[in-house]
Amino acid sequence: MRRLLIVEASPRGDHSISRNLTSRFVARWQSAHPNGEIVERDLMQTDLPFVTAPWLQAYFTPPERHSAEMKSVLRLSDELVAELLAADHLVIATPVYNYNVPAVLKAWIDHIVRKGMTLGMDGKGLVTGRKATVLLASGGVYAEGSPIRDRDIATQYLRLILNVIGITDVTFVAAGNAKSVDMGETVMDSFIDRFQAEIDAEAA
Repeated sequence: MRRLLIVEASPRGDHSISRNLTSRFVARWQSAHPNGEIVERDLMQTDLPFVTAPWLQAYFTPPERHSAEMKSVLRLSDELVAELLAADHLVIATPVYNYNVPAVLKAWIDHIVRKGMTLGMDGKGLVTGRKATVLLASGGVYAEGSPIRDRDIATQYLRLILNVIGITDVTFVAAGNAKSVDMGETVMDSFIDRFQAEIDAEAA
């Protein structure tokens, strides 16, 4: 049975471009995988703390020496890692803030990059054999030839991190100029329609 993990990072609900991209993706994926399982991790509904000193102490302590407090500190991180490892296909849906990912998505990444779990002690990624699709909504356009292409930090960062943990089959659906919806230059459905072919190809 195929298993899809969706990680949502936008706080904008129905007004979110990335969440609307996700809705289209899920519809297509369910059609292609009627017996598949979908796990949704909404980071805006997850009480996800930033990395703290107690978390780091637990992280660097061998599991067999974990105290009850250390196990408690790492419990959510362990849950997030388990979700990732159980998935065949990871979808990250996110807006771009100041050229990079939102803080909540960075926090998720800090929790799932775990030595001995998603990253080998030799630095090699352990999350192999999976596919990732990133649904990226940005106000700017960073396509080839764009005068601000060098500011496309979010794509570079996410590709790097996913490769580090072993996911090398990564595709980006880059919904640039998303601000046109907020500015009333186009409506949501018409804007999302532009990326339907890319979404269908990735979800099939």
